[in-house]
Amino acid sequence: MAISAAILAITVAFAISMLDVAAAAGAAGKPKGPVVYVFGDSMSDVGNNNYLPLCIAKSDYPWYGIDYYTGWPTGRFTNGRTIGDVMSAKFGVPSQPPYLSLYMTDDAILEGVNFASGGAGILNETGIYFVQYLSFDAQIDSYETVKEATKAKIGDDAAEKLANEALFLIGLGSNDYVNNFMRPFMADGIVYTHDEFVVLLTTTLRKQLKRLYSLGARKIAFTGLAPMGCIPSQRVLTGTGKCLTELNEYVLVFNAAAKKMLDKLNEELPGSHVVFADSYSVVMDLIDHPEKYGFKISTTSCCNVDTTVGGLCLPNARVCANRKDYVFWDAYHTSDAANQVIADKMFDDLKAVVDGVAPKPSSAPVHATAPAPAPQK
Repeated sequence: MAISAAILAITVAFAISMLDVAAAAGAAGKPKGPVVYVFGDSMSDVGNNNYLPLCIAKSDYPWYGIDYYTGWPTGRFTNGRTIGDVMSAKFGVPSQPPYLSLYMTDDAILEGVNFASGGAGILNETGIYFVQYLSFDAQIDSYETVKEATKAKIGDDAAEKLANEALFLIGLGSNDYVNNFMRPFMADGIVYTHDEFVVLLTTTLRKQLKRLYSLGARKIAFTGLAPMGCIPSQRVLTGTGKCLTELNEYVLVFNAAAKKMLDKLNEELPGSHVVFADSYSVVMDLIDHPEKYGFKISTTSCCNVDTTVGGLCLPNARVCANRKDYVFWDAYHTSDAANQVIADKMFDDLKAVVDGVAPKPSSAPVHATAPAPAPQK
């Protein structure tokens, strides 16, 4: 009887080991997900600002990171994962490490890098009062450094092929409004009319994207701007708790102009797939109809922040009991649960870029009106 039991145990163990081998072989046979380079602001930052000693736009303290798998702050401006983290998981690749955490001799540079920096905007002057940060131009400089290091590792041709096939995920522009144009003490809101400001933003962005193209980028997704007038930090400015309609109208004008500019870039740049991924409609629907996605509250943040001192979730702040009920984590940033929904809704657009599918004729909202959010129950 003991011998039979031993034989059975050996047989089961062997069968399990064979299943493990088969699973490993199957995984090895699957196509690898794309290399992803992330550029952006605090919605995408995974810790670059942690490495900037003078930077005052940081989230390397509790309660940030409370729902991240490590359970502690990483420099992400949310309670858990960023939208980029979720996107990477959906592509089947690890989250990209922050650029400033890497040595250029690290093999990790071949697997994708995150250059995003909290406070950054399309314009170099945006975020200047955060003292130290990586502007979009500085992020592109950093990518050029990575590209040169990649050449040294795998050769010029292989490095160019890697760049051509990689996804360049770009989410910038919010700070150009909430921390620049809409701020009374920033010169851009005084010097330019909004129409002039949109021209400045889109012409600057066009030059930046063409520079990335010259560095090998072919598959580029620009996520446009979400309804910034409906984030908690802007609602408090109205005095009624409603969306700041003027800002949402500005955002939609910019999005339409950016989409038009990107379409022209596709015509001008051979082999390019530059796509406008519409974040506005996705986030607006989430704010208007939170219950449709399993949320209860979309007008205020889970973390009871003090908007007079920046709107971030400081260690002495009070955090809500059920974080999955809230669309917003702090006064500016969406929660881990909301980031999952946003990534799920936008994934097909990004996958189309990776697959080289021709950009859709139009996906940017063109009406410069912003719907008011539904009353909370």
